[in-house]
Order: sequence, then C-alpha cells, then structure tokens
Amino acid sequence: MAVIYFLIVLSVLVLIHEVGHFAAARLFGVKADEFGYGFPPRLLGFVKEKGKWKRVGRKDDGPYKNTIWSLNWLPLGGFVRIKGEQADGQDDPDSLNSKAIWKRMVILAAGVGMNWILAIVLFSTVFMIGTNVVLEDLPESARISERSVRITQIMAESPAYKVGLEPNDIVLSIDGVEPTSYKHGRDLIAERGEATFLVRIERDGVAQDIDVTPAYVKELDRVALGVGLAEVGHVSFPPLSAISVGVQITYGYTKAIVITFAEIFRDLATRQSVTQNIAGPVGIAVMTGQIAQQGIVPLLQFAAILSINLAVLNFLPIPALDGGRVVFLLVEKIRRRAMSRNLEAAIHNIAFLILIALILLVTARDIGRNADTIVGGLKGLVGM
Repeated sequence: MAVIYFLIVLSVLVLIHEVGHFAAARLFGVKADEFGYGFPPRLLGFVKEKGKWKRVGRKDDGPYKNTIWSLNWLPLGGFVRIKGEQADGQDDPDSLNSKAIWKRMVILAAGVGMNWILAIVLFSTVFMIGTNVVLEDLPESARISERSVRITQIMAESPAYKVGLEPNDIVLSIDGVEPTSYKHGRDLIAERGEATFLVRIERDGVAQDIDVTPAYVKELDRVALGVGLAEVGHVSFPPLSAISVGVQITYGYTKAIVITFAEIFRDLATRQSVTQNIAGPVGIAVMTGQIAQQGIVPLLQFAAILSINLAVLNFLPIPALDGGRVVFLLVEKIRRRAMSRNLEAAIHNIAFLILIALILLVTARDIGRNADTIVGGLKGLVGM
C-alpha cells in the first residue's frame, strides 16, 4: 500500500506542477504539444482534429494543431511538452522562444507557483477539518477540543528514554496528580527531585503505568527526566481563518526548507559531506505509507510539505530545473541576446544526468536503510 499511496501523492504533486506550466503557456498563446500522465513510452493518446477526437500512435508526436492528451506507462506524475522548448518550431509565433522574456519566466515559474497554491489548499483543508497541534500563539478564531499534555521530545540516553517513554505519549498523571498544563507537569516532575515515581501515560489509546527515576542529565546540567512537554489539542478554524493559517504555515515551511537547502550546500562546500538526513524516492515512499496509516489528515499535511519541497527544489538556480532556466533568461536579458540554444540544451542535459545520478545514490542509501520495511511490503504483496 505504501507504493500506491506514494504514487497517488507524487502524481498529484507533479500533475499540479505541470498544470501550472500548461495554463501559463496557453494564457500567453504558447502551444502545448502534449500533456501526459505518467512518463513515456505512451500507452494511449488522443488529439482533437476537426472537432473529433483521434487516437494518436505510440511514436506519433504530430505536429497537430491541438494538444495531444496521453496516458503513459510509467505512473510517476506527468509532463507537458511545450512548443519551442526543444529545437522544434522555435521561431513560430506560438512557440515559447518567440515570447517576451518576462512571459517565459512566468511560464517557467507557474509550476512551482501551483505547488505553493496546492500546499495552501491542503493546509487550509487540514485546519478546516481539524488536527492536533501545540496550543501556543493560536488566533482567537481557533476552536479547541480534546486538550492534553503530551511528551514532545525525549533526550537520548535520558531516564525517560531508558524506561521507554516516547514522543506523543499523553501524560495522564504524574505521581497520581493530573497535569493541567505543560508548566504544571514540569513543576510536578521537578518537585519529585531524584525520587522514583509513577507516570501514567496513554499510547495508541491504551493507558500504561511506568516507574521513572530522575537522574543527572549532562546536556541540561541538572537532575531531570529528559522530556519535553507541551499542551496539545484538536484545533480547527472557520474557512476564512483556515485559509489565513494555511498561508502562514506554507510560508513558515518554505522559509525552513530554503534554510535547510542553504545548509546542505554550505556543508557540501565546506565539509564535502551532508549532515542533514536526506530521503530519496524510496525513503519518501516508506514515509508516505507510514503516515497514511495514521489517517487522511496527516497524509494531507505530509503531501503539503512535499509540495513545498518540490517547489523550492525546482526553483533552485540549477540547470535542468525551472530555477536554472530562469537564470538563463536573466542572462539573456542582461546580454540582450540568447545563448546558443545547443549550448544551453547541452548544459541542461548534463545537469539532468548529474541529478539522476544523485537520485540513484540517495535511492541506494534509502534501500539500505529501509530494507526491512521494503521486504515486509513485498511479502505482503505476494501473500507470504
């Protein structure tokens, strides 16, 4: 099921991205030769000719007056083939390269723009439905229910870690006293000093009693359990407020992801290594399956975050990506003449091959890290 969920999420994200390119191209009178779901080879294709739909062969790319709509064999998102992107008809009036530089920039940026819009829509939907969040700095329009004090962090090798407490555990009582807030819970723990006491928690709907003994934690330089507590509640918003929150959350994640990418490039430049934990297609597929098991709301949140990641990644100033193509247009604007199309195509192709090689390396590492999960999934598929 993880593979199915992953393909569904990936297809939506990529198709929305391509719809952005397609819509902007048509807005400026640029022809889209083909819009396809999945990647070639083509399975089915149709084009409207003289008011009737005509089936298009597997290797038939036209030219046709209208767009070819195709279904392809590799179900990994989709693509739009815009006239003039390659060497075909670059000087025609409905070609991409015949348009003003600012229009070409808008067409290139429209894909990532749609990914940001999708993230806003998904986050807004999540907050209309309602989700569990930390109850801090919420707008007045927030509707809160099911309040609880939860463990949000466990320090490595701390007393809490050693007795099996986990993030997201609901703290029902501390030494028989129900905490009314995270500050109250923190005070109850501090009052116990180094004495052993009972913590009653709820995990996956089941209550458990765990004996804990605070001890010296080096990172904190004091006696503690080594847990982070927070007040969490089920929060929802009216539609307009949910949209406002969706915009704010999308901005926040975008800023965080940009900073993360900057740190990755800094580490590559200074240490020739990456300290961040990067997941490739296999790792993301495994995470998608795990999150889907938690319900539709967590899956929508995860899809929104992936959509923002796709937007930021695609707009990096790297050849073969949308951001790299925009850089070439800026150079063309400054020079007042275009770079050799053949040279530009060669640079994009080389960069694309490098990106594919990096994806393969990350995928190989993903497989090593998630071997048990992958094997378990394969066994489930074949009924073993």
